[in-house]
Amino acid sequence: MASIPCTLQILFTSSKPINHLHSLPKLSSKFLGTQSSLSWSRPSKIGPSNGSRTQCWFRFGKNGVDAEGAGIYGSQKRDDFDKDDVEQYFNYMGMLAVEGSYDKMEALLNQDIHPVDILLMMAASEGDKPKIEELLRAGATYGVKDADGRTAIDRAVNEEIKDFILSFSVQKA
Repeated sequence: MASIPCTLQILFTSSKPINHLHSLPKLSSKFLGTQSSLSWSRPSKIGPSNGSRTQCWFRFGKNGVDAEGAGIYGSQKRDDFDKDDVEQYFNYMGMLAVEGSYDKMEALLNQDIHPVDILLMMAASEGDKPKIEELLRAGATYGVKDADGRTAIDRAVNEEIKDFILSFSVQKA
């Protein structure tokens, strides 16, 4: 659940003086995740001036706070990935620094291989499990071959990554 610090002040005015703690209104909010009695009666307004604090919980997605349900992670489908994603991943993972040029990336992009499958090949060669899982969930195919006839399985950095790809594909089926 996401926790975001925030400041809350309540505006409370009454035509009658409040003499008893029991007569104070009960404050409750699903949005703020708070429930407490009002313990003061001076007029105030929402804003950061009195220094009071509360912790807020926000619910994203259909079933609460999860990145997939909120469309942040894992909700992408095969056609949501494009050539720009390949270039960004190539740069992010430091492949440009290692390769010295975009030649290998451009060669893959020019082979009529879908960008999500190219990303899977790159992620497998880097051993990037979270990215591999994201791509397989999006519909990447690990059996697609590059110009050298190598698949994501062939490019996997080690046996653990190969097994991860194969077991994830079996679980998904």
